[in-house]
Amino acid sequence: MVRWRRTARRSDDLIDRRGSPARRARLPIGTGGKIGIPAVLAILIAVFFGGNILGGGGGGDLGGILEQLNRVQEAPPPGQAPLPGAPDPDAELVDFMSFVLDDVQNTWEEVFAASNQTYPRAQLVLFTGSVDSACGGATSAIGPHYCPLDEKVYLDLDFFRDLEARFGAPGDFAQAYVLAHEIAHHVQNVVGVMERVQQEQRANPAQANELSVKLELQADCLSGVWAHTVYQRDILESGDLQEGLAAAAAVGDDRIQQQATGGINPETWTHGSSEQRVSWFRQGFDTGDPNACNTF
Repeated sequence: MVRWRRTARRSDDLIDRRGSPARRARLPIGTGGKIGIPAVLAILIAVFFGGNILGGGGGGDLGGILEQLNRVQEAPPPGQAPLPGAPDPDAELVDFMSFVLDDVQNTWEEVFAASNQTYPRAQLVLFTGSVDSACGGATSAIGPHYCPLDEKVYLDLDFFRDLEARFGAPGDFAQAYVLAHEIAHHVQNVVGVMERVQQEQRANPAQANELSVKLELQADCLSGVWAHTVYQRDILESGDLQEGLAAAAAVGDDRIQQQATGGINPETWTHGSSEQRVSWFRQGFDTGDPNACNTF
């Protein structure tokens, strides 16, 4: 279990909409403008694109292809949203997500600050069943996802029950990996990689899936960079890294396709194989260097 101290105060960046009707998020004025690119992250554009756009990917969600699996398999019973005045059955999990959210973003703040730049923090929205955002409506079947238009991560905690029950990836560090991956998409958005990737997808539709895979694998690597800092601070316990690697493998396109359809079609992949996801997460973890995350 990850060593973390539970506090009474939750992250200022956490928005709890569990049990609330889906609401349309308002896009703040000026969203979409990019801040200066820290030198340590400049390679995310300078090397990946090198004057030529080589990027890929879409909005960047971890569980997007879970929807096809939900069409052929019945999901486990959903967790209950807390009733007014009743104890929250997921209180400890929410506290842990609050801790991970702040820890991941504090890490990226330090990386940006090293180049005298400011990291604009994302927000985490917890929801139940369905949610509206600046990117449109979504259900739990889509899985955790990041919306670049409002710079928020959307997560139904039932995803973690799916991750354990149907994909054999239990543990708190597996949960931490999921959130770190989505915040990595925010980093990609902030430095402009995601926008350039989407431009290239529109210009070359035939390469859209391949480019999406590269974007997702880069997010896996960047989440591994954060995990490296956690290891350095002696927050990880024995077996935690294996939980993260198991989670990365569990959401590989090949494993999910095999479970959903009994076959594997690499041409339709948008996130990468289990082997690729584990390899790039490990690359970030072993090096601790965002500049080592060149998936393009």
